[in-house]
Amino acid sequence: MKGGKSKGAESKKVDSKLSVKKKGPAAGKKPAKKEKAVKDPNKPKRPASAFFVFMEEFRKHYKEKHPNNKSVSVVGKAGGDKWKSLSDAEKAPYVAKAEKRKSEYNKNMQAYNKRVAEGANAAEEEESDKSRSEVNDEDEDDDESGEDEDDEE
Repeated sequence: MKGGKSKGAESKKVDSKLSVKKKGPAAGKKPAKKEKAVKDPNKPKRPASAFFVFMEEFRKHYKEKHPNNKSVSVVGKAGGDKWKSLSDAEKAPYVAKAEKRKSEYNKNMQAYNKRVAEGANAAEEEESDKSRSEVNDEDEDDDESGEDEDDEE
């Protein structure tokens, strides 16, 4: 009997070590999924990096040399290996194109941000006008009902 009790005591100790502690009332519940923000279709796309500028050209040459290849991963691996083997001087034209695209993107983003800021201000003004008119309409309704009561007396 003593052996049985000691095993039970040991197993309780082991169980308490293995048990998961609950951190509050919502420990068993899954966290709520965050909703994705809606993307604005008018927002400019980010520019391609130097590597992706290189890959645009590399894909064309690779497809000419290997017309039967249908695998995207093979083209990507070959392009990555080729990019790694290029010297900085050989990468320079792609870096220059990427920087040019980035400067154009920055200009477009500044224009986009101005349009969004102006649009947001206009939308806020419209909402405030609507809310004022709704409040005024309700006040007018109250006044009219009050006048009817006076007439009845």
